[in-house]
Amino acid sequence: MPDVQALVNDFVNLLKKRRIEGSQATAKQTAVLLRSVISQQRVPHTNQATVLINAVRAVGEQIIDVNPIDAVAGFGMFAGSDDEDDVERDDYPALSAASVAAAARSTSRPPSLQTLLEDVTDSAVVPPTPSSGGDSEGISRTLEKGSSGRKLKHDVIEAVNELIQDITSCHEQIAEQAVEHIHQNEVILTLGSSKTVLEFLCAAKEKKRSFKVVVAEGAPRYQGQVLAKELAARGIQTTVIADSATFAMISQVNMVIVGAHAVMANGGVIAPIGLHMVALAAQRHAVPFVVLAGSHKLCPLYPHNPQVLLTELRSPSELLDFGEFSDLMDSATGSGSLHVVNPAFDYVPPNLVSLFITDTGGHNPSYMYRLIADYYSADDLVVKQRPTTGS
Repeated sequence: MPDVQALVNDFVNLLKKRRIEGSQATAKQTAVLLRSVISQQRVPHTNQATVLINAVRAVGEQIIDVNPIDAVAGFGMFAGSDDEDDVERDDYPALSAASVAAAARSTSRPPSLQTLLEDVTDSAVVPPTPSSGGDSEGISRTLEKGSSGRKLKHDVIEAVNELIQDITSCHEQIAEQAVEHIHQNEVILTLGSSKTVLEFLCAAKEKKRSFKVVVAEGAPRYQGQVLAKELAARGIQTTVIADSATFAMISQVNMVIVGAHAVMANGGVIAPIGLHMVALAAQRHAVPFVVLAGSHKLCPLYPHNPQVLLTELRSPSELLDFGEFSDLMDSATGSGSLHVVNPAFDYVPPNLVSLFITDTGGHNPSYMYRLIADYYSADDLVVKQRPTTGS
């Protein structure tokens, strides 16, 4: 059986090298990794929940160190987050939202995962009592404690399996709602490439909806061209435009439908670069701006929280050819006269969003904090502990 730390190191190295790309694949593989960590974790007779939580937290800290922007969308979840700006990839840590939500659906306030697990442990472990049974009762209690540890791990692994299933099926659940929102002869605008958006539009096409799609190309990676090719191949009339042409085209559009990297607790969206501009254009022309996002993209943090990193910078080579501009750029000392900044994400405030469509249905931006509260408890939000300063 592979060593747990070796599994974690392999996963972290893949993240560093960007070998796992896309939201769904990263979220799913993060959950699979933590399932392996939990299944191989030895639990003592006491403090079983604490041991499991600390093991999960240790893995979460390593992933956050490698990919803080990806950790925002999955902050407090087993699965990382993501933008889905690449259709060709299958589809970016912390404690499971799904396991908390499953236990919280029948309560007014979701319990802490710590409390949830300790309740299981306390109910399963028989407290030692004086007896005259001698060794037989001692052996019995030991067996019961060992059994309770196995049951605890089994319950947590089942919760992770449920989360993996939710991540796997979220595209289909969102796509099922397409016919409720896309109507005959409408013109839809999107930017870049999102697998969720692709499946959503194709689901409407399969239901015999006739509509057109305008795709902003999503510079500098031009993933919109990839999406346009996929849509055209499936028989959807598609037009590609430059990102800068969005304002010129928005008056001819009935609705904007886009994907997201993460949905914040205030209803704001961390999205692929360029979407703030699209959202402003939509608001100016009173065009609905609709965001598609699976539940694994919900983040319980607010943009002002210190843990939140709203963007990351990609390689300047996506914008300029180093060979052609090398005489103007000095990357070693930073003293060159030409500098390149290539942010990967935009922040779209909630007042620019008309509707969120998740795998649980459609929601207004003002409702997102309530929806997120169903998946998270405040006790489970802090994954990476801040180092304490000595006096």
